[in-house]
Amino acid sequence: MQRRTFLRSAGAAVAWTVFSTSRVLGANERLRVGLIGCGGRGRLVMRDILQAPDTELVGACDVYEANAQQATTEMAGGRAPTFQDFRKLLEMKDLDAVLVATPDHWHAIPTVLALDAGKHVFVEKPFALTIKEGRAMVDAATRTGRILMPATQHRSSPHIAEAARMVQAGEIGDVSLVRVWNSGNNAQGPAENVPDSDPPEGLDWDFYLGPSPQVPFNETRFLSTYRVYYDYAGGYITDFGNHRIDSVHQIMNATAPVAVSAFGRRVMKDSPGDIFDLHVATYEYPTFIMEYVANWANGHGLGGRYEGQEYYSMVGNHDRPHGLAFYGTQGTLMVDRIGWELYTEPQRRGREKQESPSAASAGTRKAFQGDDATALHAQNFVKQVRLGKKGAVDEMIGHTSTTACLLGTIAAKTGRRLTWNAKQEDFENDAEASTLLGRNLREPYAWIEI
Repeated sequence: MQRRTFLRSAGAAVAWTVFSTSRVLGANERLRVGLIGCGGRGRLVMRDILQAPDTELVGACDVYEANAQQATTEMAGGRAPTFQDFRKLLEMKDLDAVLVATPDHWHAIPTVLALDAGKHVFVEKPFALTIKEGRAMVDAATRTGRILMPATQHRSSPHIAEAARMVQAGEIGDVSLVRVWNSGNNAQGPAENVPDSDPPEGLDWDFYLGPSPQVPFNETRFLSTYRVYYDYAGGYITDFGNHRIDSVHQIMNATAPVAVSAFGRRVMKDSPGDIFDLHVATYEYPTFIMEYVANWANGHGLGGRYEGQEYYSMVGNHDRPHGLAFYGTQGTLMVDRIGWELYTEPQRRGREKQESPSAASAGTRKAFQGDDATALHAQNFVKQVRLGKKGAVDEMIGHTSTTACLLGTIAAKTGRRLTWNAKQEDFENDAEASTLLGRNLREPYAWIEI
C-alpha cells in the first residue's frame, strides 16, 4: 500500500478535529522541527518525520552533547544548532514542532513546556512516567489547543485497523478473554552490575537525572539500559507492553479497566535494575478480561512461528515473542506486529468445525506488507500539523493506554486487587495506592505542576 493511499484510508488517523493555531502551514511551506532526546530512537523517528516534503530539522537537544551533534550531522548537515537544555531550543522562533524522545522520566516536563510555548509535540511512548504526569500533558494540550500525538504507531498499522474491524463487527463472536504477552530471554541491558564512575565527557549527568533522585553516575542507568530502573522508566509493561495494550484498546474499542490485580518479581537477580522482569497482571474491563504476561527470562512466545521471518533481531526464539490473542465465541484472532491469524472455533468439543461469519477460513494468516508503522505514524503527525487539525490518535489515546500499563505496575507493587475510577483517575478507597499515581519532582527541575 502506498503511503499517500494509506493516509486517506480508514486505518489512518483521519477523524480530524479543527483547532485554533497560531500558524497553519501552507502546502509548500517548510515545517520546522526540533528534536529533544537524540539517542537512537529519537534519530530514527526524526528521520521518518523528515521524509515528509518540506520538513527540516532546525535544532537538536540532548544532555549528552555527542548525541545532539550526531543528530544534526546526520539530518541537518551539521547546520542546525545544538543544546543541552531543551528550554533554549523552545525559545527558537523558527520552530513549529518538537519530537520528545527522551527517557521516560523526561517526557512530561518538556512536553508541557513545549505546548505552552505554542509548539506541536510528537512524544515517544510511554506517554508519561506517572499517571499524574500524563494528566498534566493532556491538560496542557487542551489548554493550548496544540497537537500532542503519542508514539502509538500501531494505530497507523493497516493490519491492526483490520483486526479492529473484524472484532468489532462480531466476526469472531463475543470476546470475553484477551491475552497479551511480551517475552525475551535476554536481560534487556547489561548482564552484570558495574561500579559507579565518572560520567563521560559532554554529559550533564545532573540534568539527565532531572526530576528523578540524585545518584552517582553508573553506565547501567544511561542510554538504552536506563529502562531497567523505575526511576527512569515503567518496566517492560510500559515499554513493550504499551504497544500491545494500546492495540487491545483499539481492537476492543476500550479505554480503561475497572479493576487490576498483578504480581511481579525479579527473576534475573544478578542483573542490574529494579523493574519486574516477570510481571503478570489481570485487567477487568466492563465486557472482557485481559491477561498480561511479561517474562524476560524466556523468549518463547505463543501461537507458533512465521516461517522464514524474524519477529525481532533478538537472541533466542523468533516465534511471536510479543503478541495478542482475542478469544471469541466463534473464533480466535492472534495479532502481532507482523500480521494476524484467524482460527474458527471448533463446535461440539472439537468434532466439527463451526462456520465463522468472517470471509476468512480456519487458520487464515495475513502477514503485514507495506510501510513501517513508525514511518506511517510520523507522516500522520506531519499531516495533522500541516492541516491544523487534531486526528483520531490524540493525547487521550496515549494517556489511557499508558495509564493501563502503569496500573499493572502499581497493582504489582501493592500486591492487591485495585478498583479504578477512570473518570476521577484515582483508586477507590486505597490511599496507599493513590500515592503511586505521581512522584515528587526533584528540584530544581520541578518546572510543571503535577
